[in-house]
Amino acid sequence: MGPVSGSTPGIDGHDERGRAGTADLVPVGDSEVGDLVQRLVADDGTDKERRVRLLGRLSKALAGSARAAGTKGVAGGRWLTDLFANEIAPRVPVRDRETLVAHHGGLEGEELADALVRNATNATTAVGAAGGALAAVQFTAPPLLLTAPAQIVAETVVVAAIEVKLIGELHEVYGVPARGGPLQRTSGYLVSWAKKRGIDPLQAAESVTVALGAAAKTALRNRLMRLLGRHLTTLGPYLTGAVAGGALNRAGTRTLARSVRADLRSTALPGGSTADAAGAVGGSPAGGGRALPEGGERRR
Repeated sequence: MGPVSGSTPGIDGHDERGRAGTADLVPVGDSEVGDLVQRLVADDGTDKERRVRLLGRLSKALAGSARAAGTKGVAGGRWLTDLFANEIAPRVPVRDRETLVAHHGGLEGEELADALVRNATNATTAVGAAGGALAAVQFTAPPLLLTAPAQIVAETVVVAAIEVKLIGELHEVYGVPARGGPLQRTSGYLVSWAKKRGIDPLQAAESVTVALGAAAKTALRNRLMRLLGRHLTTLGPYLTGAVAGGALNRAGTRTLARSVRADLRSTALPGGSTADAAGAVGGSPAGGGRALPEGGERRR
């Protein structure tokens, strides 16, 4: 789907040609949304202007997608949930443990997990600041005020994607990656993000399927809508939203990481596999291994 020409409507703008009520609320061409989010997730944070430009492009693409989905699907959150699950999450790159160790100079265990959390919080903070700055510009231009919701949705999906990536890589670090093929792993990490919990290796085979079930989609939708609501509170003129957005994202990502890491510590082995972790109960390793240490993130 190409860029939307002319002024960009809000994410809840109505288009009589929309497809409200159709079975599939992810219109053809939404791969552009997935591609843009993928680029923002991979952003190294050195070019702030580039990040703002990408968020602006993503806002326009999301606005066009929302018009095609129709008001009914957008208002209920189904469009956003389907878009995130089908077009965004499968493109989130989750590195395996060996790659993570190599990319972080040989760090392992808690030190590697600390580094991943630090990088993710820096990324979501930067996205919050960029999204707030973009929204602040629109507050100074009343004719374009309706574009603000689209920008907030853009920030929401990028932050969610960064956090899903973090969750997947934390599972790798702690030796309990989601089982199955790519779609199963994606579903597992989406459920983990929605519930703010680590995947239980003792129940993973029964709880994670290739496609998200109704209960999992409901949990994902609720989580996305709560995150969207949080970002809406940062709307404000003169860059106040940039400061608030960055701070809220940093706190939210840290809280999520703390919760997931606590779960993973209770089952994981240093350098172990999912099968090894499944043989451990309450953090007592199979085969006489040593569980990862308890405690919070290291302060640096």
